Amino acid sequence: MLADALLRNAGGATALLRVTGANTASGMSEVGLVATTFAEVPVSPVVMRKLRPGWQEGGESKWELLVSASSVEQQVNTLDLESAQALFAITLAVTVGGQDYLIESVASNEAFGQVYLFRLLLREAKQQSL
Repeated sequence: MLADALLRNAGGATALLRVTGANTASGMSEVGLVATTFAEVPVSPVVMRKLRPGWQEGGESKWELLVSASSVEQQVNTLDLESAQALFAITLAVTVGGQDYLIESVASNEAFGQVYLFRLLLREAKQQSL
């Protein structure tokens, strides 16, 4: 609860996790007979910050998204997943403020054996031309 309050006071926004939906006919979806469904799962409060740019030429900007563990746990229960890692594994993109980002890594912070915060390392999703 303390992490939620701190994130809200620091600007607490909402992020949307674009996840793949569960298809009941997985064998048919594997060969392309059933279209994959997508859903946008809101998590809040979140705070995003730009990480210090690397000194590499042509390097991309990196971002860190701090996400409330209670919000993630609520979505894990709603989607009937086994863990937060499973939620992040099916996440294709994260949308914050209308901009899409890709997850590079996920870390968690714990206190007294309880996870209170997830830290997602993100990079901007580049638009692909057809």
